[in-house]
Amino acid sequence: MTQTVSDAIQARHASRAFLDKAVDEQQIYQILDLARRAPSGVNTQPWQVSVVSGHTKQTLETQMLTQFNSGRRGKMQYQYYPKTWVPPYKQRRVETGKKLYGALNIAREDKEKQRQQWAANYRGFDAPLVLFFWMDNVLETGSYLDYGMFLQNIMLLATEHGLATCPQGALGEYPDIVRQALEVPADKILIGGMAIGYEDTSHPINQYRTEREPVENFTRFYH
Repeated sequence: MTQTVSDAIQARHASRAFLDKAVDEQQIYQILDLARRAPSGVNTQPWQVSVVSGHTKQTLETQMLTQFNSGRRGKMQYQYYPKTWVPPYKQRRVETGKKLYGALNIAREDKEKQRQQWAANYRGFDAPLVLFFWMDNVLETGSYLDYGMFLQNIMLLATEHGLATCPQGALGEYPDIVRQALEVPADKILIGGMAIGYEDTSHPINQYRTEREPVENFTRFYH
């Protein structure tokens, strides 16, 4: 377990392979109980969370994979990525893909294996538990910023608890399926999801790390 916030920040990364080991829901409760201390504009606290495991998780996986495998790609309820990729973001995206598929020895030309790996998103990478995140549709852009701080709290606290996470926009691509299965009202926006469990540290996909820009590349000091 990590001892400081700095330790947790250094240790946290997106895990895409998990052990077949159950997570105590009391741990999740404790994590959420602290994560709720995240700041939000005028204390709006926009987060609403569905904790999904067991039969319900399996049902959702099956329904989303059925849609995906039939060629019906889902669509998030908001625009997450840019419509046009430009430098330096395009290059960072490409390099991330190279690292991921390289760790799995999936060739650039092997579109079927790439498709299978993408499909793993809808299984939550076989984590024992997945969180789905909702927000009232009357809220605006500032609440997305607030939500990001809440999600970061969850990931750092999970790291402190010896758990691994993978925040997933892909889990927000079939909002109607998830909403119906979890009986969530139509006035909620599905932000996305997060796989959570015990990391399979021996799996190749958990060995690579993405690069971060040095401070001097994105910061200017004024005096």
